[in-house]
Amino acid sequence: MESIQFIHTADLHLGSPFIGMKGLRKEHWKKLKDSTLDAFDRLIQYALDNKPDFVLVVGDIYDGEDRSIRAQARFQRGMQQLAEQKIPVIVSYGNHDHLSGNWTRFELPKNVHAFDDSVSQFRLETAGGPVVFTGFSYGKRHISESVVERYPVAQDTEAYHIGMLHGSLEGDSTHAVYAPFKKEQLLNKQYDYWALGHIHKRQELHREPSIVYPGNIQGRHRKESGTKGFHSVTLSKTDTSLEFIPTSVVQFDQVTISIRGMLHMNELIDACRKELSLLGEAVGSAIVDVMFTELDRESFQLLAEIPESELLETLRESMDALDQFIWIQGIQFQQADNEAEISTLGITLVQTIVGWNTEEWKSILKDLYRHPKSSRFLEPLEDQSVAELQLAAAQKIRRSMQAGE
Repeated sequence: MESIQFIHTADLHLGSPFIGMKGLRKEHWKKLKDSTLDAFDRLIQYALDNKPDFVLVVGDIYDGEDRSIRAQARFQRGMQQLAEQKIPVIVSYGNHDHLSGNWTRFELPKNVHAFDDSVSQFRLETAGGPVVFTGFSYGKRHISESVVERYPVAQDTEAYHIGMLHGSLEGDSTHAVYAPFKKEQLLNKQYDYWALGHIHKRQELHREPSIVYPGNIQGRHRKESGTKGFHSVTLSKTDTSLEFIPTSVVQFDQVTISIRGMLHMNELIDACRKELSLLGEAVGSAIVDVMFTELDRESFQLLAEIPESELLETLRESMDALDQFIWIQGIQFQQADNEAEISTLGITLVQTIVGWNTEEWKSILKDLYRHPKSSRFLEPLEDQSVAELQLAAAQKIRRSMQAGE
């Protein structure tokens, strides 16, 4: 058998609302709002240029069960472009775009095969040999039970067998747990490749056969940092080659900047402009968190009396002169090396805050989360967001409560 070449993508989240982003200029907000759609266009253009044997889309094409008309129109157009080049597309819907959602439906062209809510198989003849796909679409939003045992063991050794599964590795709590599976369960099916979706971090869980999450094609917040894209896969019966193809239109990232020994604000601004200019040259548009590191006594005193909001506004304005769109989303400060520089009360406050668990934070912030206007701009309080709150609060205390003051 000859090798086959295909695209494996997942978690497009077309039409993501980018909740929580504020302060952007109108043109920058439009660039961010359209980023998932533009990243999808990059994927389609790659397919048109390279003409793979087929394209796999493993769940969460849209950002919600109430799919926007605009997002559907863009997806339909992309599928039509692939149809005109006779490129098949195999789709499984996930928890965000499950089959029970309400939406104005678009008819997809005949080159698209979409799985229904029961595990089934689809056979495709390619130049490299026959390919048997096994998968299912979510019939409802929450599928907490394991589904992989319903997948049949591969029988036809003359065909390539590819499993498509939108779900979570058992024990992985980085995302909400849906359709959990164990690696051993997948390996027992004797498939040649497992195309996964749901986890937005790119990772290969196993080699030969490859069990792969391609991640999403466009980051949507600071927790989805770094370059995003999809995999171009070359598969034979003896080897698998994965090539990562970037599609990010706007990259979320963190930039660390040493401010050791800085006495004047223009030094700090120049350092920020230099580092963020280098990032812009490397990745294009970006939304970043700036982490100031190596605070010593001089730089600590430089920042101690400046309101964080004023510092952030000043840094944002200084980025306007850059050739690329770089937006500073937030600033953080590395923990002071010497705890003795903090007052006794400050140390006590830091220790108290660090000791609060998630439930205690929820109790403390309940009035804020119940407020009808502010609550809609807040992320859910989870273990990771609580850790970020603890870090930010401790940093503010260290900056403002020095010993001897």
